[in-house]
Amino acid sequence: MTDFGPELAAAREAAARASTLLRREYEAFVAIPDAPVTISTHADKASQELILAFLHERFPADALCAEESTPAFDAVPKTGRRTWVVDPIDGTRGFAKKVGQFSVMIGLLVGGQPVVGVVAEPAQHRTTFASIGGGCWAHVGAAEPARCRVSERGSAELVLVQSWAKTGMSPKPVQALAPARVIETYSGGVKLALVARGEADAYANTYEAFADWDICAGHLLVTEAGGQVTDLAGNPVVYQNENFKQTRGLLATNGVIHTEAVMRLASF
Repeated sequence: MTDFGPELAAAREAAARASTLLRREYEAFVAIPDAPVTISTHADKASQELILAFLHERFPADALCAEESTPAFDAVPKTGRRTWVVDPIDGTRGFAKKVGQFSVMIGLLVGGQPVVGVVAEPAQHRTTFASIGGGCWAHVGAAEPARCRVSERGSAELVLVQSWAKTGMSPKPVQALAPARVIETYSGGVKLALVARGEADAYANTYEAFADWDICAGHLLVTEAGGQVTDLAGNPVVYQNENFKQTRGLLATNGVIHTEAVMRLASF
C-alpha cells in the first residue's frame, strides 16, 4: 500500500496554519445570532487561500477542489487522479454565531478514493486525522496524538449526531433510528470526527444535495477508525460527480449498527 505520510503531514500543517488564522479571526468576529445557512465570511476565503497556496506549493501537479471561488487558483484543475478537497470553514454558521462548532476539512482523493483526511476544530484546539491504512488519530493542543476507535454500542444505546433541529422538528434520522441520545452540532466534519472518536455512533446526512468537501476528509476518519461510510442506501460513496454534488445522502456509523440503520432509514 502506498505511504501517504508526506501528504498527511502537509494536510496537518495546512490545517494547523488555517486554524491559527481562524482563531484570530474568530476572537475578533462580532457574533451574528441569526446567521443564515448560506452565510460566507471573509475568513472562509482567507482560510481557503492559505490552504490552497500551501498545498499547491508542495504538490503542484495535484488538482484542487474547494468550496469558495478563489481567483488565484481558478487555473488549477479541480479534478484529477490526485485531488485535494478542501472546506476552509465547515460549519460557517457555528463560526458566525460564535458557538465554536466549525472545522477545517482537508482531504485527498487518489483515483476517486479518500486516502488522507484532516478535520481540525480551531476553537477546541483539536485535530482528528487519518491516512489510508494508517489508522485514525486525534490530539488536543500540543498533546501526543491518541489512536481513535469507533464505539461498540448497538442500536439500543445509539448516540446519534445531527445538525441543529428546527423548533418542533423531528428529523428523519431521529424518527427512523430512535436514538437513546442525540448530539446536535454544526459542521459535517465535527459530526464525522465524533463518530470516528467513538463519541457518537451514527451520523445520517439526509440533505437532498451537498458537496464532496462536506464529507471527504471526515469519511476517511470514520473508516480508518473501524467504522463504515456509505450513501443512505448502503452503496459506496462516489466522488467527483458533476459539480462535485452528492445527492444520495450519507450514513456514517460504528459499523455495528450500519445494516440496521440503512434498513430503518429506508422505511421512512
